[in-house]
Amino acid sequence: MDPTSAASLWAFISLLIFFGVIVALKVPGKIAAALDGKVAAIEAELAEAKRLRDEAGALLSAYKQKAADAELEAQSIVAEAKAQAALATTEAEKALEELIVRRTKAAESKIAQAEAQAVAEVRSRATDLAVAAAEKLMASKVAAGSGDALIVKGIAEVAAKLN
Repeated sequence: MDPTSAASLWAFISLLIFFGVIVALKVPGKIAAALDGKVAAIEAELAEAKRLRDEAGALLSAYKQKAADAELEAQSIVAEAKAQAALATTEAEKALEELIVRRTKAAESKIAQAEAQAVAEVRSRATDLAVAAAEKLMASKVAAGSGDALIVKGIAEVAAKLN
């Protein structure tokens, strides 16, 4: 046996002893256990990531639902406000029309009252003038000599008062 073969033999024997010691110390089992632990940790992280993703999806859908509900509520509030504004406008217009009708009736009533008062004043004045003319005529009959002058003067006064 030459020295290279002997060195190779001793290297082979050392390798077998090394593998024997590794097997005896259960190193492959420990490596497998460590790798299994890493796999389990990675699987747990993946499960946690999936759970968080599902939770985020649920939160997103809940947020979208709340946003849609808020939009519907805002639309209903706007619609209700518009309806109330239209109702208030209608009521205000009706109240304004009623006020205009009442004021028109009051104005017409005042006009009719003023017209009646003016007619009464004209009648009263005409009556006063007629009485005054009658008095003058009577007075002229009493004073026969100056009757013509009194009649002319009374007619002139009546004409002046009527104009």
